[in-house]
Amino acid sequence: QVQLVESGGGLVQPGGSLRLSCAASGSIFSIDVMAWYRQAPGKQRELVAQITKGGGTNYVDSVKGRFTISRDNAKNTVYLQMDSLKFEDTAVYYCNADVARTRFDRFRDYWGQGTQVSVSS
Repeated sequence: QVQLVESGGGLVQPGGSLRLSCAASGSIFSIDVMAWYRQAPGKQRELVAQITKGGGTNYVDSVKGRFTISRDNAKNTVYLQMDSLKFEDTAVYYCNADVARTRFDRFRDYWGQGTQVSVSS
């Protein structure tokens, strides 16, 4: 099995910063794209940022210039540095990874359990 475990969420004031981490563990041969999604109350889950194994990144327009996604391939870990946080960034943030468990396996989608980020004064 493959597990994704997120950490780093919490309560922060507007303009503050948080750093999320997500570590993948278990039976892992290779990880392709890793990503962060978020879901606010009453809204659909949306892609926030993604990063390829080679380091290519993509961000939703609303977080460009404020959030930075990075990864440590040796640790199977992806990070999301969130700066200049706004009220509208409040959501549950989910880690996602495309994982092949063996060299013969196709890449499959795995999700973390989610971590709450609340921006409030």
